[in-house]
Amino acid sequence: MFELLEPICLVTYLADEPNEELAALGHRTYWDGYFAARAAPLGRVPAQVVHAAFYSFAEGEAARHIPGAWETVPPEESFAAWRRGSAAAVRRIVGEELATSPGLARAADLTAAAATGAPTQGRVLYAGWRSLPVPTEPVTRLWHAATMLREHRGDGHVAALVGARIGGTEAHVLSALRMGVHPPESFGRLHHLPRARLAQVMAGLRERGLIDAGGRFTEAGRATAQRIEDLTDELAAAPYDTLSPAELDELTALLEPVTARMVAAGSR
Repeated sequence: MFELLEPICLVTYLADEPNEELAALGHRTYWDGYFAARAAPLGRVPAQVVHAAFYSFAEGEAARHIPGAWETVPPEESFAAWRRGSAAAVRRIVGEELATSPGLARAADLTAAAATGAPTQGRVLYAGWRSLPVPTEPVTRLWHAATMLREHRGDGHVAALVGARIGGTEAHVLSALRMGVHPPESFGRLHHLPRARLAQVMAGLRERGLIDAGGRFTEAGRATAQRIEDLTDELAAAPYDTLSPAELDELTALLEPVTARMVAAGSR
């Protein structure tokens, strides 16, 4: 389900329409719009809460945008624009015939049933999304429900990282190594950080025996990263218990043509 739904969610971060909608509201940078919209379901919380919920951003990054971006544009307006642009991007990529098909509408309904069917305890971002009304228009409904499931999974991933004592910046190092990026400090979510901070993170991972002197996985590091991914998958399963096996099979079949077009377009 992650592989089927993730390409639908990625338009939010890769396609032009969401950024254009946010810029039209007055957000000056991509990251102003990102923090303003993605954090909006939490309500007007302090930057420290956004930092804790998002987990993987460096210290101070959330505070550069929250609450300032919300003072530029109210959070609910930013979220509405984010969602509107994301749905427009999905609609453009899949084409009008598929976007208006009964199959996509049914997929949206099944995805929404899963997305609204899991417990919220310990899942801060997911709980915020559960407080929002689910749209009725099928494409918007599908994007909204898919992204709700993405945040549910993300909350579980954070729990797995905390349990493994892997901090947010350390998590990016592990992700880079899993993707074959070397040196991991060159990874897009890391390369802009101060060198002293990166050196500290790498030294800590070496001291724990998770990476070697060359900045590559040790066996223990690879096993730790795999345990985190396995637990993330396990913790992401609960929403799909809402659906019967037959409904899961139906949802898989209905999503396949949608996802195929998203993947072919690179979710852009």
